[in-house]
Amino acid sequence: MTDRDIHSLANVVEKKSLSNVNESTSNMVIDEPPPEMCFTCKGTELLCGKSRCPIIVKAESMTRVSSTSDSNSIVGSTPPGVFVGRHGYPKVSIGPMTPNFHGDTEILDTPEQWYGKSIDEIVDYRHSLIRGSTNIDVKQASKGGRLVENLQELAMASQPVDLELKLTKKPQNRLSFNENSQPFGPSAPLENFSTNTVTVDQRIEKAYYDRDQKSTEGIVELYKKGVLVSRIQKSLSAGNLGIGNNRKFVPTRWSITAVDDTISKNLIEKIKDYQTIDDFRVYTLQNLDNLYVAILLPTKWQFEWIEAWFKNTTWNLWGTEPYLIGDHETYYGRKEYARVGGCYYSTRLAVAESLLSEQRQAGAILLREIHPGYILPVGVWNVRESIRHQMQTKYESFDTLSDTLEYAFSKLTIKKNQWLNSSYLLNHVLFQRRLTDYL
Repeated sequence: MTDRDIHSLANVVEKKSLSNVNESTSNMVIDEPPPEMCFTCKGTELLCGKSRCPIIVKAESMTRVSSTSDSNSIVGSTPPGVFVGRHGYPKVSIGPMTPNFHGDTEILDTPEQWYGKSIDEIVDYRHSLIRGSTNIDVKQASKGGRLVENLQELAMASQPVDLELKLTKKPQNRLSFNENSQPFGPSAPLENFSTNTVTVDQRIEKAYYDRDQKSTEGIVELYKKGVLVSRIQKSLSAGNLGIGNNRKFVPTRWSITAVDDTISKNLIEKIKDYQTIDDFRVYTLQNLDNLYVAILLPTKWQFEWIEAWFKNTTWNLWGTEPYLIGDHETYYGRKEYARVGGCYYSTRLAVAESLLSEQRQAGAILLREIHPGYILPVGVWNVRESIRHQMQTKYESFDTLSDTLEYAFSKLTIKKNQWLNSSYLLNHVLFQRRLTDYL
């Protein structure tokens, strides 16, 4: 990927008290001082309005998983796990991730297997992985070296790999009193790491050795060959894809959006060759206190994603009303990255996959309500996998737009007018219908 691509991706992102768990978390570091509310509440009164205290959930997971070690040497089976940070870009932290136990650990870093899991299980998966990290310039991905090559080989693994991490100090959990931060396992500076024999995925290995192939071409080719989206993201992040000397490490968060965006664009161009669906459809799904309603229209491709964050949720802590934000694209796509962030692209991918499998074209308007039970963000994978499952469920079919919208809005908590005020495509479709009535 070019520097311009990387910087474009950067614009997308962004009664039990804690004392009960302190004895089991001696290696825990408090990341930032707790605000007055947390001091007063201590997770017992839920003053933040959430159904559970996110800080307690993360602290209990740290206790339950107990992935810290009294040694600087960690031995376990990595899923495989590779992480590339974004802070300080172009000099970023990179390193492998592993639990401190052996066995089939694939699920710990494979989001495709997480749908239907509870918040506690997902947090446990995150906290199980110990991360060793070292700072490196992203351009080192194309220059090689023992550490770089070992990490890139690890990102190509087709199954868990026995690994030994040697750290410069004991790994520490970081318990953030920012209840909205994603959970991560213990970490420490990396001295080096070694693995047993790595069984590589030959599909990824072929892309790795094709140094004349653009990263976008490699992403699409791997997807066509059936490689999991999360594995493709890992390969891009580790600098395994792209033109030889232009290869770079890509921060994990950016690689996720880049892969979702690249694959979905490719699928959409294929979808445009198909006939439109013959009916109006409404799909519904609930997962992790998120309510999803998808409306498919018998039109040419167009897409819109709107999120409604209820009060006392991650991005609406102090509001009194739900906060709605969304973005859309017409048949001709969009030039700028969606202000709503990575969920836009992960959703678009899931919808495009469904339409491609049906060999049909449609307009898609997806609405998401995030309720207080979604106590902390777990990643855009949650939306991608939820919408994938949603599009496989039985849908309700309608002959008219008015019946479609009446049913769709009856499944949502927020009133119709609030959605209409936030939706470009709904207003456009309704205007077109009114215009047709006069012809």
